[in-house]
Amino acid sequence: MSDTTGFSSTFGDGQNNDYGNRGRGLTIERIYTTEGEHPFDQVNWEHRNVVQTNWQTGETIFEQPGVEFPEFWSINASTIVTTKYFRGALGSQDREFSLRQLINRVVSTYTQAGLDNGYFATENDALVFDQELSYMLLNQIFSFNSPV
Repeated sequence: MSDTTGFSSTFGDGQNNDYGNRGRGLTIERIYTTEGEHPFDQVNWEHRNVVQTNWQTGETIFEQPGVEFPEFWSINASTIVTTKYFRGALGSQDREFSLRQLINRVVSTYTQAGLDNGYFATENDALVFDQELSYMLLNQIFSFNSPV
């Protein structure tokens, strides 16, 4: 089975069978990415100071200096991601400070689960999945609907 999303699946006998019949795994085709080039290398990155204030009092309620985001990301988007999705205690060495770290953490978790459960036809399909998902998150084509 092949479709315009770039994702295709062939089960066991080559037919599009029901999901209960586990087969070879997913074959992933590139849509957004280029082989040999990571999506992170295709954008310009900048460091920003994220400051969130109480709109009524003007009091600073959150601050993390020097976070790293693509230049084209809005201040609002980088503030939401920094305050809601970066892991680690604020001010600690373990605190995430870059969108790269967040995307790597999330995408590698999904990719590894796919590898562990035989979802990909080949390791190259897992790599393509990893890079395509990274590209889509990086370029705000989609985002997850809950904290990750």
